[in-house]
Amino acid sequence: MSNPGDSPGSFWDQRYEGEDYVFGQEPNVWMAANADLLKPGMTALLPGDGEGRNGVWLAERGLNVTTVDASSVGVEKARSLAAARGVELNIKIADLREWDAPEGTFDVLVSAFLHVGPDDRAAVHRKLAQMLKPGGLLLLEGFTTDHLGYGKGGPKDTRMLFTKDKLRGDFEELLDIEHLEVLKTELPASERHGGRAAVIRLRARRKSE
Repeated sequence: MSNPGDSPGSFWDQRYEGEDYVFGQEPNVWMAANADLLKPGMTALLPGDGEGRNGVWLAERGLNVTTVDASSVGVEKARSLAAARGVELNIKIADLREWDAPEGTFDVLVSAFLHVGPDDRAAVHRKLAQMLKPGGLLLLEGFTTDHLGYGKGGPKDTRMLFTKDKLRGDFEELLDIEHLEVLKTELPASERHGGRAAVIRLRARRKSE
């Protein structure tokens, strides 16, 4: 993955072209590992869900899902996947740097390999965290700075990759961190995503006011 820069929609439109699902159709492993916390009727926000694999999985489990992505090509594939699975998604085509929702809107926020530019990361993370209700759940997984050594998947700009300190700085004012782990793992194989990876996994909850 290269840096999408100021045109994330065009960047991802090119990568989502074709019939294949670039990152597959199976859900993010970290999200699925926390399935017992994800209850029917909850409202869930999935920023940067692209072709919809995670949003569809949550909708199949009875959550009310809003996905936001800058790629019109990606969201059309998300609509197709949702239709094939018999579920509905509330889809917004927008740049996350510009899109907004009222504070305290969602029960769940899932950020799966969402890497924005270094100048925007902290602001985007804090804005998204504010959209959680008090007690609302954040599940985040992304690549760490160690991932560059594997040569496949993820941004090539180390400033876009995560560390524990970056995520603490972005979230700990608004969220209580329950789990923060850096690990080496095997990601499920797909066209541009899979194999050995260095990732960080975060679970946190919005602080009660």
